[in-house]
Amino acid sequence: MNGRVLRIELRRSVAPWAGIVSLCVALAFLYLVSGPWWKGAALWTSQWTSMALWTRFLMAVLWPLALALGALQGLRDHRSRMSELLTSTPRPARHRAATTAGATAITLTSAFVLIVLLGAVQVSGTTEYTHLGWLPISLVAVLALVAGALLGMGIGRSLPSPLTPPALAVAAFVFVNLLRMSTESAVPTAMWGPSRVALLSPVVDEVRDVFLTLSAPVHVGQTVWLLGMAVTGFALLAVSTPRARLLALAPVLAGAVIALLVLPADPRGVYVVDEAAAAQVCDGPVCVAAVHQDRLADLADPGKEALRLLRGVLGGEAPTTVRESTARRGIFDAPERSRRAVLVDFGDGVIADAKGEQLTRALLGQGMAPVCFARSANESGTMGELAAQGVVAGWVLGDLRPFTGAMHAPSDQLATARPVFTELKSLPWSEQIARVKDAHTAAVSCSGDPLDILDGGTAR
Repeated sequence: MNGRVLRIELRRSVAPWAGIVSLCVALAFLYLVSGPWWKGAALWTSQWTSMALWTRFLMAVLWPLALALGALQGLRDHRSRMSELLTSTPRPARHRAATTAGATAITLTSAFVLIVLLGAVQVSGTTEYTHLGWLPISLVAVLALVAGALLGMGIGRSLPSPLTPPALAVAAFVFVNLLRMSTESAVPTAMWGPSRVALLSPVVDEVRDVFLTLSAPVHVGQTVWLLGMAVTGFALLAVSTPRARLLALAPVLAGAVIALLVLPADPRGVYVVDEAAAAQVCDGPVCVAAVHQDRLADLADPGKEALRLLRGVLGGEAPTTVRESTARRGIFDAPERSRRAVLVDFGDGVIADAKGEQLTRALLGQGMAPVCFARSANESGTMGELAAQGVVAGWVLGDLRPFTGAMHAPSDQLATARPVFTELKSLPWSEQIARVKDAHTAAVSCSGDPLDILDGGTAR
């Protein structure tokens, strides 16, 4: 590829605009839209894998855009009415195709790399856990943009119509989003089940768990598929006869077949737990995952104090450790259960936002009456579960206080918990102990309503 020709291509073609538009669209989504990438524990600027997955999530918009801009670039010869003139020159068509494709590939890659670098700067200032396991996620995203642009160029040159770019954009947008939605509900029943077909889309699901990453078969399968797409796009851009264009479809078809053989058929094989990120880092009996090791200093002393208080109330039945829950679960799955550990989830605002005595109270409530409700928008559980935690924590510490950071307002928590707390404190000491222990047993086994038990069977 001639450097001077490439520089001219970068100055006078659609290629620079492809990068500029992609960069602006990505930044607008990340900073002007209040999306899920700014909420919860898996922010796009909180961890390396989360950053890579959220920027990959932008493929839902960027990939159709790359196809459309590539098709617009592919229309250039037809618009300028130079097709016949170019075919009469001694320069091989593949050289001209390489220059055009290279310019667009450079600008799209540069735009995406800038987005990743912007996220990387912010992530490096917020976490102590550094790794390179996120790189394949971003590299496949770059390949998807380049392959999409090449395919768009080839289609634009083969179908030189002003309607080709917008039609490609709409078709690609529908394609990737329909496939993404199908991964949430489809259950594969055959070798070519919907899970594998859906993984042909370069888009990933929303990020809800910092311990999950894409599996190696997903990276390999998508890479093969996208390479086949890129080869087909380049071939369509370089050839001119109908027979050659038909043969140019072979790489993308072969890539799709190979990818469907490699991609996991079971949806649970798409995302896997990152064992290094989930590894426990401990200060005595208090442990957090490596990905949250910067939180250990704030958690250690309140955690040890909570364990001491739990041991004083529950004796031999008390939890002996505080550790971060790293078990894999879906959005409606029940939380992980443990009789010997107080399980911490930093997706729960009651835990994530608390410090000092407030954190001790939250850990005490979680250890005495762990939540059973399935994961929802509120990691803190139902109002009844939160009120029960407030009652048992207040009973141990001597005063009733609401938890901050929960979805339920402090006034609502107090309104629900105060009558139960008042009645519990009015009972003989032996009855108080019995009710608290019964509530703990019911909460740990999810076999009853702890608030109802604390209130003597009258609370609802």
